[in-house]
Amino acid sequence: MSNLLSIITFTPLIAAVILAIFLRGDDEDAQRNAKWLALIATSATFLISLLLLFGFDPRDTGFQFVEEREWILGLTYKLGVDGISILFVMLTTFLMPITIAACWNVTTRVKEYMIAFLVLETLMIGVFVALDLVLFYLFFEAGLIPMFLIIGIWGGKDRIYAAFKFFLYTFLGSVLMLVAMIAMFVDAGTTDIPTLLRHEFSAGTISIMGWQIVGGMQTLLWLAFFASFAVKMPMWPVHTWLPDAHVQAPTAGSVVLAAVLLKMGGYGFLRFSLPMFPVASDLLAPLVLWMSAIAIVYTSLVALMQEDMKKLIAYSSVAHMGFVTMGIFAANQQGIDGAIFQMISHGFISGALFLCVGVIYDRMHTRDIDAYGGLVNRMPVYAMMFMLFTMANVGLPGTSGFVGEFLTIMGVFQVNTWIAFVAATGVILSAAYALWLYRRVVFGDLIKESLKTITDMDRREKAIFAPLVVMTLLLGVYPALVTDIIGPSVAALVADYETALAGFEAATRLAQN
Repeated sequence: MSNLLSIITFTPLIAAVILAIFLRGDDEDAQRNAKWLALIATSATFLISLLLLFGFDPRDTGFQFVEEREWILGLTYKLGVDGISILFVMLTTFLMPITIAACWNVTTRVKEYMIAFLVLETLMIGVFVALDLVLFYLFFEAGLIPMFLIIGIWGGKDRIYAAFKFFLYTFLGSVLMLVAMIAMFVDAGTTDIPTLLRHEFSAGTISIMGWQIVGGMQTLLWLAFFASFAVKMPMWPVHTWLPDAHVQAPTAGSVVLAAVLLKMGGYGFLRFSLPMFPVASDLLAPLVLWMSAIAIVYTSLVALMQEDMKKLIAYSSVAHMGFVTMGIFAANQQGIDGAIFQMISHGFISGALFLCVGVIYDRMHTRDIDAYGGLVNRMPVYAMMFMLFTMANVGLPGTSGFVGEFLTIMGVFQVNTWIAFVAATGVILSAAYALWLYRRVVFGDLIKESLKTITDMDRREKAIFAPLVVMTLLLGVYPALVTDIIGPSVAALVADYETALAGFEAATRLAQN
């Protein structure tokens, strides 16, 4: 199917337009219809995306299902996927029906709520399939708008503060990326991403206002992209917007934010930083590796101090993204395989953990850890679900959380044993804060009167968790489902990276002689 990617990308947007134009009123029937239309649209998008997965050839390391046509103002509309991006598309389409199903208890401005998520899905998919710089930037930045509205309208009591903090942090970081993209167009004469991947940007030392910039243009471009992607991940120390955003966002907003939106930063590093600026990436890799190691330990310690369940899981996400950036800038097969696997796995696990918080928040309307205790006595099914995803978050062997962390640490160990050692301590700390949370919420005697009538998960909630349980366990025991798809593309990326570095070193030696 020649337009398969466009169909997958814009099906949710078409559903959003239908909702906006044809659905009137805000009575119970209209709310139910809005939810069902959103669920059907997101489910259809996932089913169509399966055609993409089944038709994909992992042995072909180039871009597949490419669509290209003239757009506006001389720009090109170009889409495509490779072994690195296809699984992010699948992750997005897989999680969105689950997210919509988790919204079923929403009663405030339901039509607008569903429209926001449908538009957001289109923009998130667009980021992963765009093969033109301008198109990528439009999708990347436009995704801020629906999430800003989701937090600002349907969030908690401090939602306005959190929404603006989220928007300003991520938007200001991306301004530098826009400047870098303009410089890339001036230098290469194109905004076509596959062409830019083959273009050699200047890496010689240059002088700017008396400062000697080692790595030249590559370093400047790398830093500009880093400013955007580091905030999006988010990396320490520009992570402070994330806990506030998570705490104030509604449950479904937290699921999408943690499971998909954070992955855009990691995807950006893989699509732009490593392949387009290899010399700068190699030069600045030690900085990123140490920042990542510090993030893992620091945010894990901060997580231990939290009294709000959502904030604890948010800091946990920052720590896990530290493993991702470490793996990427280890720039070897194991490290990058582990980073991608960790992002996919974290999508399932973190999404499920925020849903676990949402289940008891819907009943008790508090996220304070001290408000709970002994839930296993009244909610045995919930206790089992929460335990599974807590253990996966810790990285228990047999779950998907183990595979990503293990591969990442293996990759980093080949580069710097001290960084690998520091990162490995984060695994111990993650067990500390995750098990501490679980013990206080689930175990113990049921002594609080407000909890003695709490009900266990209903059929809808069990159905929401079922696919997440399956994927977490399936990828834990059979990781080849991911590594077989990403492996050839990652191998090609690493080979091109090493070739570029070898060429630069040879040119440098020749110039010195």
